[in-house]
Amino acid sequence: MANTNFCAASPEEIRAMLAAVGAKSFGDLFDHIPADLQTDDFRIPPGSSELEMLQGARALAARNSTDLINFCGGGFYDHFIPSAVGALSGRGEFFTAYTPYQPEASQGTLQAIYEYQTAIVRLTGLDASNASLYDGGTALFEGLSMALRITDRPRVLVDEGVNPIYRTMLRSYTRNLHIDYHEIPITRGGTHRASFLKALDEKVAAVVVQNPNFFGCVDDYSDLAEAAHKAGALLVMSVYPVSLGLLRTPGEMGADIATGEGQSLGLPLAFGGPYLGFMATRTKHIRRMPGRVVGATQDAQGRRGFVLTLQAREQHIRRDKATSNICTNEALCALRALIHLCLLGRQGFVDLARVCAASAEYAFKRLTAIPGVRPAFDRPFFNEFAVELPRDASEVVGRLIDQGIAAGFPVSRYTRDMDRVLLLAFTEKRTKEEIDLLAARLEAAVR
Repeated sequence: MANTNFCAASPEEIRAMLAAVGAKSFGDLFDHIPADLQTDDFRIPPGSSELEMLQGARALAARNSTDLINFCGGGFYDHFIPSAVGALSGRGEFFTAYTPYQPEASQGTLQAIYEYQTAIVRLTGLDASNASLYDGGTALFEGLSMALRITDRPRVLVDEGVNPIYRTMLRSYTRNLHIDYHEIPITRGGTHRASFLKALDEKVAAVVVQNPNFFGCVDDYSDLAEAAHKAGALLVMSVYPVSLGLLRTPGEMGADIATGEGQSLGLPLAFGGPYLGFMATRTKHIRRMPGRVVGATQDAQGRRGFVLTLQAREQHIRRDKATSNICTNEALCALRALIHLCLLGRQGFVDLARVCAASAEYAFKRLTAIPGVRPAFDRPFFNEFAVELPRDASEVVGRLIDQGIAAGFPVSRYTRDMDRVLLLAFTEKRTKEEIDLLAARLEAAVR
């Protein structure tokens, strides 16, 4: 058998492997990285004791600003997480086997997933949920792929109001697949209906939208869902879960598939996760949904129990018939989301949404009263909105960072010709005093 250990490969084997990927040397593998980001000087320090290593790591961590007043959003939000979420999800009973294949030994895990699915169904207004996916972006791609399988059509229309991180993921995932991918430009911060209606034809599998969209603008997609259905296409909607405490659900708007990022449901902000992708759909599409579905049943003695009802997953050797190549779910993150929702309760969840919306409304009035600061878009919003500043938004954000305020997200990082547009988000954690401080510091920074 040939040696598959790359480190122990012979020079001939190494040359053959490089040739197979079209490279002449190891250096060719890194040509796509800009030269100013490449280095061969890693400055790895000599071995150190555990104490010295910990002291060095703490010194590095102390250089990060961790006490900023956070007004950033763009898909990830600084919500309050009750202590009970960590206390309950961190119990040893939940550190069980990776996958609940044996229901007789996994009733606790299976019931937790079942209850999570129930919560997502109630949240989205749809009929069925899977056991979760990696994150909001991959969940949206899975929803898009699901629509392609259901309709057996090649084309998808994606609104440019969808989070640019998600759209980058969609483009990456679809690049080498037989998918006719199109993005429809927004108009004045919102979905351009006429462009979608013009593009809808018998080849379109899915219309993909987000509510609220990346710029915080809220919309009602009932008309677009109706138009998509008349054309034989499906509506796939990405949603911010907390907004559903006030806004119409995807199910009420006629969406066929709803996905989203569950970070705002009891998961802390982190450098990329682990996070939680949720997905829900209508009953008639449940067998086309990726991942696994837990169901309730009865055993031979009539006792209630829980089992993996559907497991349409790639590791079951479905090959080209697989619904997805994602073969897992974020069970512990889903558990945190479930506990968080249960602690809030139905009315508590509505109250949370109202507080976030009220904070944003107050901030909007305060910030747009600053001379030179005006709304970027004339559209309704939930807890996030964009303003246009009289100077470069990145420069303003940099100034306020030095004053202990993360003043928002400069939209120009993802969208051209918006150098002066700043996106700000407001959650229940942001007090009136903090918003007033933001307004005062922002006014001084744009002067």
